[in-house]
Amino acid sequence: MPDYDTFEHDVLVIGAGGAGLRAAIEASVAGVRVGLVCKSLLGKAHTVMAEGGIAAALANVDERDNWKVHFADTMRGGQYVNQWRMAELHAKEAPDRVRELEAWGAVFDRTKDGRILQRHFGGHKYPRLAHVGDRTGLEMIRTLQDHGVHQGIDVHMEHTILSLLKNGERVVGAFGYERERGRFKIFRAKAVVLATGGIGRAYKITSNSWEYTGDGHALAYEAGAELIDMEFVQFHPTGMVWPPSVMGILVTEGVRGEGGILTNKEGKRFMFESIPENYRHQTADNEEEGWRYCQGHKDARRPPELLTRDHVSRCIVREIKEDRGSPHGGVFLDIAWIKSKIPNAAEHIKRKLPSMYHQFKQLADIDITEQPMEVGPTTHYIMGGIRVDPDTQMSRLLGLFAAGECAAGINGANRLGGNSLSDLLVFGKRAGEFAAKFAKENQHGRIDPDQIDVTAREALTPFERTDSENPYAIQKELQQTMQDLVGIVRNETEMREALKNIGQFKTRADNAAVTGNREYNPGWHTTLDLKNLLIVSEAITRAALERKESRGAQFREDYPDKDERFGSVNTIISKAGDGSMRIRLEPLPQMPDYLKRIIEENR
Repeated sequence: MPDYDTFEHDVLVIGAGGAGLRAAIEASVAGVRVGLVCKSLLGKAHTVMAEGGIAAALANVDERDNWKVHFADTMRGGQYVNQWRMAELHAKEAPDRVRELEAWGAVFDRTKDGRILQRHFGGHKYPRLAHVGDRTGLEMIRTLQDHGVHQGIDVHMEHTILSLLKNGERVVGAFGYERERGRFKIFRAKAVVLATGGIGRAYKITSNSWEYTGDGHALAYEAGAELIDMEFVQFHPTGMVWPPSVMGILVTEGVRGEGGILTNKEGKRFMFESIPENYRHQTADNEEEGWRYCQGHKDARRPPELLTRDHVSRCIVREIKEDRGSPHGGVFLDIAWIKSKIPNAAEHIKRKLPSMYHQFKQLADIDITEQPMEVGPTTHYIMGGIRVDPDTQMSRLLGLFAAGECAAGINGANRLGGNSLSDLLVFGKRAGEFAAKFAKENQHGRIDPDQIDVTAREALTPFERTDSENPYAIQKELQQTMQDLVGIVRNETEMREALKNIGQFKTRADNAAVTGNREYNPGWHTTLDLKNLLIVSEAITRAALERKESRGAQFREDYPDKDERFGSVNTIISKAGDGSMRIRLEPLPQMPDYLKRIIEENR
């Protein structure tokens, strides 16, 4: 084996978004040596694109809010296939994590009496999202980085991990490469935390940045961990649709939280026609009450635009399919209409939604204080991911932990807006805490040179091919397949076709070639990412086929109703001994009576 650079840490955190930084901070506080590997530059994590706020029952705006209501909202939004223990811990601990962030220097918007201001968001009964205008994720990353830099964390920027290193059934490190120069690196660790984010780049239209290629999902799967609930992919209702160069870029739910409404080309506010029965008692049935809700009136019900993301996305798709959409294949999102409701509305919008104002002005030459935006669903988030213990965040592999979007359980079939950022804080902290505890109780494991040699040879094979496939073309066709055949509305025929295509893409990816050398070679990076994208695409498709019902983010037109057979099970995916993908259904653990009572009390 060549003499690769080797780094030794007690805890290695892979991913430097909110979950990774929070895990690294917590592990450092525990007194262990921490290494942090990030695919991009530090500070460029996708967490910065989370705009609307952090969901936590602080009760600063409405004193009726508490962890029990937050828990019930999260379970209802997830259609009760959530891991209830994770949802409980999240609801209980989120307020402390937000206050902690404030103590570390986060600058939140404020109520008149100086407390953290909270805004309305889809699926939440009360105004619950602590925010910084529409730049909350950016403020979170800034705060965590500023705090973390003083903890003595070793940061390895612009590195990609190719495989997890194992000794028996224990993870003992990772093997990767430096993206600029292409040099391989070995990272020895007593414990590893995966915090790599999501899978959005498996789809053509996505709000996700280029790093979101399912790396953590694939690394864990290949190492022998289990994935759960991969069928549940969230399509955010409002991404930009025009011009084409900005298609998919996120338009925060905060626009609707501040009073923005959805209309079709006829000017009709279509969401009033589609209020689900289980949300009817909480949802306004007229424009005036919906506006009063956004203004903070406690006796008002939420506007239908603030229903759960899966529901709003399907309503938008319906309008487009029935030829009531906007000129460029979306619908209209209008915040400018509030000029009829409040004085100085333009300044109010600019103050509350500064990023959205500049985003549309600079990228689409649209002034959102005067004109409606054209929006449509965009692949945004995956509820499925690595199966972890709810309390410790350890996977079924000893020494391997996961947190954030690449871990699964808290969100069930559909995530509520704002829960992602509090999820990062709550379970990032827990992953770091228990990874450090594991590291203190164990020694470094033996690194197998053969594992490294096999991975290195596989990674370099594309340079040896001549008459072969273009990795960019394969990725583009995979994204189109997932967009067209495993998107918002699914059926068995199309998903079987998608599986067939994915099999062909695998064969083509095995023949993908790159030109040039290992230094500054984006074609090589794309080729290596393809393996991960193909794994998560197959996992999503197989899980969606297995769940023969519509629930949360999964809508099957051939099984349009919920089926109680699937109401208390998770889909579990693992790698079989022959290398094939194995899927099974497994019952959820029984919920304790005190949590059942909380749900009943808050229906």
